Amino acid sequence: MKLKDMFKKTNRKNYISIHSSDNQGRPEVPEGLLKKCNACKAAIVTEDVKSNYYICPKCHNYFRVHARRRVEMIADEGTFEEWDQGLTGGNPLSFPGYEEKVKALQEKTGLDEAVLTGKAKIGGVETVLGVCDGRFMMASMGEAVGEKIARAVERATSEKLPVIIFACSGGARMQEGIVSLMQMAKTSAALKRHSDAGLLYISVLTNPTTGGVTASFAMLGDIILAEPKALIGFAGPRVIEQTIRQKLPEGFQKSEFLLEHGFIDRIVEREEMKEVLTEILKMHERCEDKTGGCPDCCSLVKEEVHTEYKGLTSWERVQISRKKERPVGSEYIKELFDGFIEFHGDRYFKDDRAIIGGIARFHGVPVTVIAQEKGTTTKENIEHNFGMPSPDGYRKALRLMKQAEKFHRPVICFVDTPGAFCGLEAEERGQGEAIARNLYEMSSLKTPIVSIVIGEGASGGALAIALADEVWMLENSIYTILSPEGFASILWKDAKRAKEAAGVMKLTANHLKSLDIVERVIAEPENFTTANLQDVTDKIDAYLAKFICDHAAMDVETLVEKRYQRFRRI
Repeated sequence: MKLKDMFKKTNRKNYISIHSSDNQGRPEVPEGLLKKCNACKAAIVTEDVKSNYYICPKCHNYFRVHARRRVEMIADEGTFEEWDQGLTGGNPLSFPGYEEKVKALQEKTGLDEAVLTGKAKIGGVETVLGVCDGRFMMASMGEAVGEKIARAVERATSEKLPVIIFACSGGARMQEGIVSLMQMAKTSAALKRHSDAGLLYISVLTNPTTGGVTASFAMLGDIILAEPKALIGFAGPRVIEQTIRQKLPEGFQKSEFLLEHGFIDRIVEREEMKEVLTEILKMHERCEDKTGGCPDCCSLVKEEVHTEYKGLTSWERVQISRKKERPVGSEYIKELFDGFIEFHGDRYFKDDRAIIGGIARFHGVPVTVIAQEKGTTTKENIEHNFGMPSPDGYRKALRLMKQAEKFHRPVICFVDTPGAFCGLEAEERGQGEAIARNLYEMSSLKTPIVSIVIGEGASGGALAIALADEVWMLENSIYTILSPEGFASILWKDAKRAKEAAGVMKLTANHLKSLDIVERVIAEPENFTTANLQDVTDKIDAYLAKFICDHAAMDVETLVEKRYQRFRRI
């Protein structure tokens, strides 16, 4: 039946008007049949909204979801077990009318408090779940909310389970004053213990997530996801405008703004949320079998076959390493790994697209993959800043490496950069400190690291993701203190002598292998492009399998000491 056919004149005692109550004789609809979209203002059938993940079928606007409905959308059917039913807070400030308001909301919503907690299976993976409900005092965090979340996290730690919390909140609960403020500390401390136990926490931000909730459990996820166009921030837009006496720009504090500024990993459409959560949970399933970190292809690894190193000059190899047609980092990721999930942002300022990274599977083994990315078209070159990372990119890489360390995932890096970005903004945000911090932390990272130079590897900008257990180079890649042009300009005051500089810099793979700077040189075909990329990735695949097997068998102390001695002897 079409929507227009549902309208008819009828007796007013059983129906309400879609317009004002005094519009007698105008079309009327059964109560609850329709609802109005607060974005496009269209009248839409309520059941259509419910069956469409509470999304407007006309403009794709997201309606808020009740906590129990959210659980139904995310958890495997019949698996949710609610915890801490009946837990409520007090009235620490003796605030007038507060207890009556809470009681009225309990009767209206059927909830004890503004968050629902419990255990469920998501894609078959047992998980602790917390869901805020905006109907209950805008899901503000009082004593009971903080207590329920802390108890759920503590129980997850005890049972060695991951935690997922869907945040939707106006922040702290004013009626509880300082007691509400202390819940920020309580929930954060519980999550720190959960993290120290090596367990996964996924935070999902929905509209709105503000105030003390943003400044505590909502922003502490190992992985932070958000729904599209959700309002996310510490201070609300109205407060900011009143403080600075300026109108905020369009899209300020929305999910897309936070993604661009490096504070969330990914924006996920509601209809895809369960699938994405399932993929992430399965990637983090704990394996008690100590041999579980070995790729299923390890037994198929063959001995390396050495091929003749073609007699090109150093300058010719420099030119080949810079060819536009040469495969870039993202193409290696696509060819070598399954189920790559890209994560974004440094959690400080920006998502630098010159470095991409995330998690994937390599022959069944979860790994962290990081690549310096140049892009393949002019538009992509600009988007990725021609592979020249800013401090934000190096901080993103380090964040992903530390996450890999926590979950015992090998780290695989693809190096391809003409150097770290030299610019005003990079210096303002601490380019030198960012590179130094990567070297400092990577030197003792408690998980295996291998770095593969696939094109240019220039200066500290390359080394910042190449302090590894092993470094490999493609046959026509280069790895150097800086570009030949820069070398000639500094030493000879003449950049035109770049060809001559390349000849003395020992920047090619065979030179560096002879100096014990790199462990492996990987042969590549002539006219190397994406068309024959598999000729190279087949070799890398076999070498990676052996590397992961060999290094997974090492205890942490041996692994770190071996890495230290690798650089100590140079």
